[in-house]
Amino acid sequence: MKITTFNPLIVTKDAENVIKLFEELGFERRHSLDANTGKEDFTSVRMKNAEGFYVDIANVSVPQDMTLIRMNVDNFDEAYEFLTSKGFTSPRDGQTVDTRTNKSCMMKSPSGYAFDLCQHIKD
Repeated sequence: MKITTFNPLIVTKDAENVIKLFEELGFERRHSLDANTGKEDFTSVRMKNAEGFYVDIANVSVPQDMTLIRMNVDNFDEAYEFLTSKGFTSPRDGQTVDTRTNKSCMMKSPSGYAFDLCQHIKD
């Protein structure tokens, strides 16, 4: 398993204001992804600043904002197996978000911090 990127992911029900804040800090929108988890629709926006730092912001109906670590990998299944062997669990019982361009799943550590495990799918 190879980690390809590692950056913060902000999950919020008020993404436009969070995006605006990061734009004021010098970040630009790189791309957006609209997806459906089977239970809800969400939009994720990737932003980058001139120094090469990334932040992802997802507009999701959540009771409170959360910050996760987005960990993109080259082999989702291998990374999922590794994390679960270390005691990580999926709050959604292993259900993944599968789109045309990625596969992802939230993984929570035994002590409480969380990764958004993601593999980008390239044609």
